[in-house]
Amino acid sequence: MPNSAARNRIMANSLPMTLRVYQHLASGLVPLAPALIKRRLKQGKEDPARVGERRGLSQDVRPHGPLVWIHGASVGEVLAAAALIERLRELNLRILLTSGTVTSAAVVAKRFPPDVIHQYVPYDSPRYVARFLDHWKPSLALFIESDLWPNLILAGAARRLPMVLINGRMSPRSFPRWRRVQGTISALLSRFDICLAQSKTDAERFAALGSRNVVTTGNLKLDVAAPPADPVKLERLMTMTRGRPIVVAASTHPGEEEMLVAAHRSLAGFFPSLLTVIVPRHPDRGSSIAGLITASGLKPGLRSREELPTAATDVYVADTMGELGLFYRLSPIVFMGGSLIPHGGQNPIEAIKLGASIIHGPHVFNFADVYEALDGSGGARQADTQEALVKQLGQLLADPAVRETMHRAGTGVVERLGGALDRTMTALEPYLLQLRIEMGAANA
Repeated sequence: MPNSAARNRIMANSLPMTLRVYQHLASGLVPLAPALIKRRLKQGKEDPARVGERRGLSQDVRPHGPLVWIHGASVGEVLAAAALIERLRELNLRILLTSGTVTSAAVVAKRFPPDVIHQYVPYDSPRYVARFLDHWKPSLALFIESDLWPNLILAGAARRLPMVLINGRMSPRSFPRWRRVQGTISALLSRFDICLAQSKTDAERFAALGSRNVVTTGNLKLDVAAPPADPVKLERLMTMTRGRPIVVAASTHPGEEEMLVAAHRSLAGFFPSLLTVIVPRHPDRGSSIAGLITASGLKPGLRSREELPTAATDVYVADTMGELGLFYRLSPIVFMGGSLIPHGGQNPIEAIKLGASIIHGPHVFNFADVYEALDGSGGARQADTQEALVKQLGQLLADPAVRETMHRAGTGVVERLGGALDRTMTALEPYLLQLRIEMGAANA
């Protein structure tokens, strides 16, 4: 059996040329890291108090015993792991959660228990990754969906760290791109002990790209609890908007707000007290959206300025973090953003769990199976054009019975497609059993 250094050399030499070049480039770019961090700080993309974490440094102490490391790219992936994290905590396992965005860090601080350790994922340089792994020494690594950093994966495999891809998703856009570099993606995916895919289609794509031991477990986002809402804030909003028909546009992207404002103008002729609430995917766009609303002749309200919707407010811009739960509870009609433009759509499950009827655009490939089931059952409706958007929203605003029928159908789909959490826990049981054995040995 070769020693660790020799084994690492063998693994490195077996890598495809693309990954060896990537490793050399990532190492060579380390001197540029301070300039990159400085630029990202100016853009508000880094936390100035925690930039050391991007270089694999941490002021936190590793807890005693087995440590489960869970990594997700941003807010959606982090929230998808929430119920899984609760199950793992019930087994007395400590959790290290990494992500790459300031917004996801804020969500962790607000929504997760204090014993869940959050760190920014290190930049994918061998030096920074080594520091990170040397400090935390994780016992098990769970990567969420498809945030695959080569050096992070290769270094974990070199250390014999058990690694599992959970809630795996391979979009129809990503799949053909990876097929063009089959050797590269195969070298990464084959390092995972098992791949737990969201759907049969995802499983087939991962297997075709080189994953071994692929299991379809379903989408963890279907098992996530509805987002919370501050009851005092909710009551205040409901008081300010009582009696008004309301449409919420959730997680919108550039190019969609123009269509939503135009739809509001058309619908306001039939529903004079209509209030449209726009919740942009990126809150820092709030001021520019308010400018767009003003330019259209409508009166905006901006939540980041602590404004509340008054009788004169036409479109309310909820440009704050972590308050979707408030607005889902405010309206029974929700347009899901990222779908009128080719972004792939946002997750409709939380809105459905809070009583909403769903309208969406044609671009929903990020949640293709979910939207297909919703549309097929009548739990959601697709609007391909500006005219169709106005028509669909108008029908829901005019007919509470249609909204109720849609919501019941949507709830049925969520219940039918759920269960991913239990299947994921079953697939992880061999790894969790080993961790419990280690816990018992440590406490003996």
